[in-house]
Amino acid sequence: MCGRQPRRTAPRQRRVAVAKAKELPGLVSEFVALAKDYVRQRTIDPARALGRAAGLGFAAAFLFSLAALFLAVAGMRLIVEYLPDGQIWSGFGYILAAIGLLLAIGLVVWRASK
Repeated sequence: MCGRQPRRTAPRQRRVAVAKAKELPGLVSEFVALAKDYVRQRTIDPARALGRAAGLGFAAAFLFSLAALFLAVAGMRLIVEYLPDGQIWSGFGYILAAIGLLLAIGLVVWRASK
């Protein structure tokens, strides 16, 4: 290396872009708008979709329950219709319908738990 000293250079100064005072309100309002849009896209919109799905699920469950109730009443009336006349037989028809409904509920719960 022939006795030459390496040349030392001054470190480069980085230039940082700084907004002017007149630009700050516009930049802050743009930042706030972007932050609101981001929060809306990432949290509020998915929560609304989830709420809509849950609402439809609850509506479907209510309608299925109502249908089961009407079918139970129709089944009870069918059982009572085919039994002989009399108050004892009518009461027996109600008991048979209740047992049948309990069996149906037990079957649904048993299958749902698997």
